[in-house]
Amino acid sequence: MVSISSCDSPATFSPNGPAPVVEQDPRRVARSLVPRPRFPSWLRRPIPPAGAAPQVRRALEDLKLPTVCIEARCPNLHDCFARRTATFMILGDLCTRACRFCSVTRGRPAPPREEEPQAVAEACARLKMRHVVLTSVTRDDLSDGGAGHFAKTIRAIKARLPAARVEVLTPDFRGDTAAVDTILEARPEVFSHNLETVERLQRSVRGQANYAHSLAVLAHAARRAVERNGGSSSPPEAPFSGGNPAAAVKSGLMLGLGETFEETRAALRDLRAVGCVMLTIGQYLPPSPKHAPVARFVAPEEFDLLAREARAMGFAAVAAGPFVRSSYMAEEAYAERRSDRAPDT
Repeated sequence: MVSISSCDSPATFSPNGPAPVVEQDPRRVARSLVPRPRFPSWLRRPIPPAGAAPQVRRALEDLKLPTVCIEARCPNLHDCFARRTATFMILGDLCTRACRFCSVTRGRPAPPREEEPQAVAEACARLKMRHVVLTSVTRDDLSDGGAGHFAKTIRAIKARLPAARVEVLTPDFRGDTAAVDTILEARPEVFSHNLETVERLQRSVRGQANYAHSLAVLAHAARRAVERNGGSSSPPEAPFSGGNPAAAVKSGLMLGLGETFEETRAALRDLRAVGCVMLTIGQYLPPSPKHAPVARFVAPEEFDLLAREARAMGFAAVAAGPFVRSSYMAEEAYAERRSDRAPDT
């Protein structure tokens, strides 16, 4: 261990004698000495006006609701809160996994809060939300991975706000398609599960997750959408809540973890092959020095090129850019899912 004594700090008088020696983990000391990468100009932007952010924070605190915006240290937090939007993180704030890109704490989660679905619905009503995004920590400790709780929350929102659309961003449920069906039966408008990175980097970045499981989850959701669309794989033009119960299938990738352009292309082809129709591509930014390091900062022009290629592959909606995240500007992405303009540009 590294010893740091009182002589390392400004001199102070203590009537109890010298200050005790403080023991510090050398790994933590080493991490603190590693310079953080300097952001390029395209990753710097001013904090937007507060707008409705105070009301959003107050509603979340009153109802004891965590959000992925805060837990994952999202760079778009101020912007989203100012516009009265947030991504609700249900099933607690402790995850049973420890992915190297994510800042959510790993631990032993408590049982799901029985009142949480109604609390989320109440927050949505207070904030007058039209498009609600739900996500969760991974709950490998639950027999259904938390799918039943997702379904209860979707139904509670739709009962309180019948006109609101619901988008879910789920874990992989270890490939359990019964869990996927449980969620789809609650009729979300968008079913999303992130592939996160290219196949080669899965083990080093996602740990317990699995590329094949993720594709299987998305493929199953897409098959269900085809069945409910009467055999058509094309996403309907009218809002799904108007009478078509099928969910649009969505996924996301992070760039800057060490992938090559061709590996990213291959991941896009794999996603499209299993029936994914909506796509987000954003820049990976490590939440802290202990997380996976960023290998490079991807230029906006490369995001634009990938967006064009993805649309050429048949994706109906593509949001690609440095600040794009899975649920950032989700309502706009849903409404403009055939637009050529990414939501953050």
